[in-house]
Amino acid sequence: PPAAPVLRPRSTGPKRIDALFVGASTGGPPALRAFLLGLGPDWKLPIFIVQHMPATFTAILAEHLDKALPMTVLEAKDGMPVSSRHVYIAPGDFHMTVKGPLGLPTIKLDQGPQVNWCRPAVDPLFQSAAALYGNHALAVVLTGMGHDGRDGASALVAANASVLVQDEASSVVWGMPGAVAEAGLAEIIKPIDGLSAACKVFARGERPQ
Repeated sequence: PPAAPVLRPRSTGPKRIDALFVGASTGGPPALRAFLLGLGPDWKLPIFIVQHMPATFTAILAEHLDKALPMTVLEAKDGMPVSSRHVYIAPGDFHMTVKGPLGLPTIKLDQGPQVNWCRPAVDPLFQSAAALYGNHALAVVLTGMGHDGRDGASALVAANASVLVQDEASSVVWGMPGAVAEAGLAEIIKPIDGLSAACKVFARGERPQ
């Protein structure tokens, strides 16, 4: 049997969060909807999402989420400037990353080689988040098959950013979140509502208990 996950020790003291990065795959669309709704109407930070989906379906996902949420949800476009209260979804068949300068970040799309047999993949997004935002990034890994997001989570942890993952009981497939947890990179492991609540605490510059 796999080793039991070891939580990464939680850092203490206030920390500013500038952006939220989310990865999901199998079972992701309903998990994303529940997670984003749980952030509530006062959420202001930009959110970047990689959901493993083919082209066309990501546009439909963005449209459905835009109707359900108080934020503006868009399928990302290359060179798009990043704005508060916006959610950016990586389009199918394109990797999505963020690039600087930090004060005026923009979105970069590319059709580079598949990562973990996926395009879009979570790892490139998380790695770019670590490079641009450092410890001001916050990442969440939701239900999904495989281990995409684990290497990106490692880059975020090396930058002293916090990574949260969905628990096994509430996941359709505990592949992606499980891989991050079993690598000792997860600071918090909770069901969807607990992840939303924790993110709101981080966004206030506080630390979840």
